[in-house]
Amino acid sequence: ETISLADLKGKGVVLNFWASWCDPCRDEAALLETAWQREKANGIVFIGLDYLDQEPAAKAYIAEFGISYPNGPDLQSQAARRYGIKGVPETYFITPEGEIVQVVIGPILSAAQLDSFLNKIRP
Repeated sequence: ETISLADLKGKGVVLNFWASWCDPCRDEAALLETAWQREKANGIVFIGLDYLDQEPAAKAYIAEFGISYPNGPDLQSQAARRYGIKGVPETYFITPEGEIVQVVIGPILSAAQLDSFLNKIRP
């Protein structure tokens, strides 16, 4: 299934590029899942894009951290190129109008930091 940002107009979007081989991604995985569980009823959508990874390793990562928000492979790194990512993890906070208002290069390590970014994209 393909998800388009155009389909998510009216919702805040957290777009996270990650990989199973990325140690800093592991540092933020549980924090992102916890925030998703808390925010999914509040009009905020989390989407994960797996970058330069092998499918079995990616599926094991998702299972290890109990990640339940939508995730998929970034096929041929198309999204990574469009967003111009520098590496993983990299997270984009997108308003309900589709504007990127915050980019975090590297892991998000605290709930307070994450909440400050989520407050910028609340519907």
